[in-house]
Amino acid sequence: MESYVLVLGVSVYDIFGFTDQSYRDKDSNPGRVGVSFGGVCRNIAENTARVGVNTKFITVVGDDEKGKSLLEDAKEKKLDVDDSLIIPGGSTPTYMAILDDQGEMQSAIVDMKITDLMTTEFVDSKSSIIENSEYMVLDVDNPIILEHILTKYSGKTRFIVDSVSAAKVLRVKHLINNLHTFKPNRHEAEVLCGFPIVSKEDVKKAGHYFRNLGIENVFISLDEDGIYYNNGIEEGVVKANGIPVINVTGAGDSCVAGLVYGYSKNLSIKDTVKYAIAMSAITISHKQTIHPDMGCELVEQYLRDLSWDEVEF
Repeated sequence: MESYVLVLGVSVYDIFGFTDQSYRDKDSNPGRVGVSFGGVCRNIAENTARVGVNTKFITVVGDDEKGKSLLEDAKEKKLDVDDSLIIPGGSTPTYMAILDDQGEMQSAIVDMKITDLMTTEFVDSKSSIIENSEYMVLDVDNPIILEHILTKYSGKTRFIVDSVSAAKVLRVKHLINNLHTFKPNRHEAEVLCGFPIVSKEDVKKAGHYFRNLGIENVFISLDEDGIYYNNGIEEGVVKANGIPVINVTGAGDSCVAGLVYGYSKNLSIKDTVKYAIAMSAITISHKQTIHPDMGCELVEQYLRDLSWDEVEF
């Protein structure tokens, strides 16, 4: 059987309305409407597939037109979604927002009720897929599902978790010792460690804190200061300079995908970080959450062209 990475999480059908002029409340506003597909885990899965990683993605959708289009798009991106949960008569997770002519959100509606139907029983029906995966990628949006998977399938696969937000990651603090890879940002790491991360000594202290919990690979995103890494043997910070920024949405998702790629190719931890940063740099250089040209060739170009600072501790 060909090795694969399993990603489990939510897909979202995003609808955005942009007004052409100042937003008028309780009135019809001339503008344009766009549709895209989102969700942290869906974005991670698409990015891993785009760089050639054999990826299975398990999500939950309705059998409506939104769900069908989400699954069809995934298959076009070479994502295996055959084991996803499809709810008859269900409404696919949907986010609908109205933004004014300055790009500021004026209102939004979120329809995510269907995600409650991804139960622990459903997860266990996919036990062989979980146990045969090289790595399993999760986020912390559903703490019940996360706790079930991290405890029941501990030692059966290697878990990579995207922390999503400080508030959400606190709810699963007691579980992070089950992780192979953890990638918090600076604020999320501060909340978990209980001290501010300002200096080199602070980030080293945080890295050692997570390593001492039993996490094999620790990556802390330091925003413009780069990414700190620690696998118990190698430790340091890698930073790329002069990256143009158009839209930071999705940068964390592509970063996780870059880590997955590095693992799949047995890259060193430093080269894995550089690949993740290159994928993030590509992502934030485009208005879309996932760069339409994301792929190995573009990443290799960025790896060559970016100016790198590398510090080993």
